[in-house]
Amino acid sequence: MSEIPFLWIALLVPLASSITSLLVKGKRTLALLNSTSLAVPAVILLYLHLSKAPRLWMDPLTFSLGGLGTFALVVDPAAFLVAFSIAVTTSIIALYSLPYMEHRFEELMHEGVSLPGWSSYYLLYTLFALAMIGTVLSTNIIEFYIFLELTLIPSFLLIAFYGYGERLKIAIMYLLWTHVGALLFLIGALAVGQRVGFDFITQSGFRVGAADNLAGLEYAFWLMILGLSIKLAAAGVHMWLPYAHAEAPTPISALLSPNLIGIGGAMMFRIVYVLFPKMFASASPTMTAWALVTMIYGGLMALSQTDFKRLLAYSSISQMGYLLLGLASVNVYGVAGTFLHYMVHAYGKAVLFAVAGIIIATYHGLRDITKMGGFAAKMPYTASLALIGFMHITGIPPTLGIWSEYLIIRGAVGQALQNGSTWYILLAIGLLVAIGLSTAYSFITMRRIFYGPLRVEEAREASSSLWGPLLAFAVLGIVFFLLASILIDPLIAFLSRFALGA
Repeated sequence: MSEIPFLWIALLVPLASSITSLLVKGKRTLALLNSTSLAVPAVILLYLHLSKAPRLWMDPLTFSLGGLGTFALVVDPAAFLVAFSIAVTTSIIALYSLPYMEHRFEELMHEGVSLPGWSSYYLLYTLFALAMIGTVLSTNIIEFYIFLELTLIPSFLLIAFYGYGERLKIAIMYLLWTHVGALLFLIGALAVGQRVGFDFITQSGFRVGAADNLAGLEYAFWLMILGLSIKLAAAGVHMWLPYAHAEAPTPISALLSPNLIGIGGAMMFRIVYVLFPKMFASASPTMTAWALVTMIYGGLMALSQTDFKRLLAYSSISQMGYLLLGLASVNVYGVAGTFLHYMVHAYGKAVLFAVAGIIIATYHGLRDITKMGGFAAKMPYTASLALIGFMHITGIPPTLGIWSEYLIIRGAVGQALQNGSTWYILLAIGLLVAIGLSTAYSFITMRRIFYGPLRVEEAREASSSLWGPLLAFAVLGIVFFLLASILIDPLIAFLSRFALGA
């Protein structure tokens, strides 16, 4: 069994499905085909996690490319949380896409726009999904960069073809910003690769410190951090995100916001920390401050929005601050919280964007929160799902968010105590403000949309084809809350092997 290339199969099955989509005519068949193909990597990853964790498992099929190193795929407890979240989210949203994109195609037809149809949508959708999974499972910097660039092409086309507003202009802005981030990362990575090679994981494990203390590589470290921070949409380099995520077709918003941007944080640890552990630790105070600014800025901006999708986009910036804060702690608990919060955000924000899409599809493009209200009485299933989504991102039981926030805060507090009482006080104030803002925008939005006077005539519950697939997120969130040890214990055991504090 150990000789079966499970991880390559996990990528090849969706690839085959995406290509086959060009030959399939029925939209329901397309939805089921692509959803099932993306469930395959989820099942494979779960099997490998349960059977191999906390060990690192490298796929037996590898490709040696001379001076570029070895292209391979690997899974470990940290990579599992990210890749599994992507696979599950994309599989569920593939089903949600069917009723939602029916509505979107009708809108585009009324606008007189002729665009590629269902086959092209699912081709691009599944290519985007498998490229995201590939980034996380990569073992080589160039391999990671190739997968990262492959995420941009289909996502750019999905926004340009099927998005809202000035979709082509916004798609180009999205492409330019995120491509610049990738290039900055690559320039720094090439400098590292020239010195020590491009493999950051080998058969013997992570190459921790391979490039640390090598003179003249400080600029490479900061270029890689900056490039991935653009992907992460940290404060100051976030400008592209509110436009792209708000105006993308809603099923794609549900992938961009929780899945794609979080990869920047995950790979900041898996590549940059692995290569530069001492430099990463010395940058901890700067990154902690940046994280808190990101959390507070995103929360303030979310609180001031009236467009539901734009509010969720700014919320994602705030949530990326949580990921950055866990990384900045440079200890086992904080970093574990970062990877766990990736899953939390993936499930919670996918539900919330999907809820925004349900309202858009049901009420003819309604996005203005000031025109909503009282929906809970008429849309109980949709309201319940929205509540679960907000509970995820604010860390309220019985959702997994309580565990990820606990780990991130524990890690951050531990690091602050080492830096002295002043840092501890500043962190405490920053966390009180940031967490208070997250709670405020979440439940003020919940009240404004679902409670109070009903402002929409003939309000009604949406079709079960829209909200039905989303129940899987609610079930998974509660299951993992109850069985959190199968995620957290292997993760902490795995991270304890790195030069991290406690």
